[in-house]
Amino acid sequence: MSLPRRTESPRSVAVSAVAVLAVLLTWLTATGPTAHAVDRAVEVRGGDVIYSNTGGRCTVGFNTRSGSQTYALLSGRCAQGSSTWYADAARTVQIGVTQGVSFPGNDFAAIRHTNTTVTYPGEVRLGTSGGVRDITGAAQPSVGQSLCHVGRVGGYRCGIVQSVNNTVTYPEGVVYGLFRSNICSEPGDPGGPAFSGGTALGVIVGGSGNCSTGGTTFYQPVTEALSTYGLSLY
Repeated sequence: MSLPRRTESPRSVAVSAVAVLAVLLTWLTATGPTAHAVDRAVEVRGGDVIYSNTGGRCTVGFNTRSGSQTYALLSGRCAQGSSTWYADAARTVQIGVTQGVSFPGNDFAAIRHTNTTVTYPGEVRLGTSGGVRDITGAAQPSVGQSLCHVGRVGGYRCGIVQSVNNTVTYPEGVVYGLFRSNICSEPGDPGGPAFSGGTALGVIVGGSGNCSTGGTTFYQPVTEALSTYGLSLY
């Protein structure tokens, strides 16, 4: 099910709670190819899928650090209610624990890595091509800026930032300060990283339309999450 299209101002958009609930339930339970399959006992990058103790799965947005400790940034809505995270669907390789979740208001979470036998490169995997992009910094998005994102189902796609400071209303409450692009996304893509060159901009939180007929995507800016948890890219 897709979010309905609306006539929007360039600075603000509101999505109905009913529509958002329907599409997010679809997105969070969607079954599709895991586009970024890797040897999870060795490394986990941005764009890879990790698995929770509650049976769910989320996409890593970006790997970050504070001092010598590393963390993964995720969608807050996806991480809610989960405490322990694994690199594999069988949940045999534990990689971390939930450090914090901010949702609603914001939509981000931090996972503290606890398994030192796994490596966490500061890169994003570019879909099924096997390529990677090194991410070394973060910035606020600006209208007209070029960006790309990686979705678990929709893959690696690029476009431009259309608007900033958007608002989305969920059944649980309102999320503020999102930005929007003209890039399509698919069910299963939320949590995926969005970036411009080697600069992190945000993580996918939802969208309207699809990649067959076209659509738009909303993102949580990454700078707020980094500031909240005292993290940096590397």
